[in-house]
Amino acid sequence: MKKPRQSLTIVDIAQLAGVSKSTASRALSGATNISAETRERVHAVAEKHGYQRNHLAQSLRNGRSGMIGLIIPDIANPFWADVARGAQDAAGQNGTIVLIFNSDWDPERERQHMRALIKARVDGVIVNPVHDIIDEVTRFDIPAVLIGSSAIRFPALPSVGSDIVQGVRLGLDLLFARGFTAPAILLGQGPRQARETFINAVGRYFQAHGRSLDGLIIEDSAYSVAAGRAAMARVLHRAGTGPLAVFANNDQMALGALLAVRDAGLRCPQDVSVLGIDGTPAGEFSEPGLTTVVKPARQIGARAMQLLERAIAGEAGNDHVLLACELELRGSLGVASAVAATGAALAHVGNHA
Repeated sequence: MKKPRQSLTIVDIAQLAGVSKSTASRALSGATNISAETRERVHAVAEKHGYQRNHLAQSLRNGRSGMIGLIIPDIANPFWADVARGAQDAAGQNGTIVLIFNSDWDPERERQHMRALIKARVDGVIVNPVHDIIDEVTRFDIPAVLIGSSAIRFPALPSVGSDIVQGVRLGLDLLFARGFTAPAILLGQGPRQARETFINAVGRYFQAHGRSLDGLIIEDSAYSVAAGRAAMARVLHRAGTGPLAVFANNDQMALGALLAVRDAGLRCPQDVSVLGIDGTPAGEFSEPGLTTVVKPARQIGARAMQLLERAIAGEAGNDHVLLACELELRGSLGVASAVAATGAALAHVGNHA
């Protein structure tokens, strides 16, 4: 008599698929040391009979839950969504489940998420630290990998991020080559390491080129399109005559800057040039397309997952990985010498402040 669907065990699945129990278990856990044909056959049998792995029993046997936590600041920001995708893709290769939490740049929410993950007995965590989460990690001895600029504050833990200093250098090299040697800066607000790293990199670049930041227009802005739009409006009212370019601390602000240029009746790049940093997909569809310094978001997530797997396995390592940025040239950045009408256009805006 056929067993009820709910009572099937891994032994039953193995017999029906014509493989050993261990082979069936490896196939269902996502292990790579079996043939694709065997894996597909086991999965087909399991699906046909409605078999579901008992993850709790599995975790009791091997001491692992098969889950990791990922805490990022803003899942609505395409950059962080891409980081999450990279981590999830890498985790899926080993059958690991990723639990994603959004901190909203809130230290208390970050602590709550960390505690929830520890209670859920995740095998490890990947986090962009808004707050000093070291106590939570060390107290419970949970493997952790940090991502983003803030990781520099915690040298005792492995980390992965983009090389912002190299990225800023790429952007300023391009601006200087186009004749924009005094670009305005839209700088993210708050006590965030990304802000400090960005503006310090700008300062070092200017110093290396024998120039000063004195007199440079720097406008604070939140990391959003709306805030970038408002900050860019303030820049336009402060700007004097002459060709103007703006380097924004992230692509969200840069996209807002494009809107502010249009609001003011100006043209990009004919009157004002805009450069971002992040490489979010929305920049491809703006008008004009946003020229940007691309951070390797998906690679950051994938590499962090690889480091976390090593930490979970007990392999020694305290790697601090910085991945190189690349330029994406689109239509938002012109050439200073070709901007003949900029002075009059900006003076007109300033006179109506």
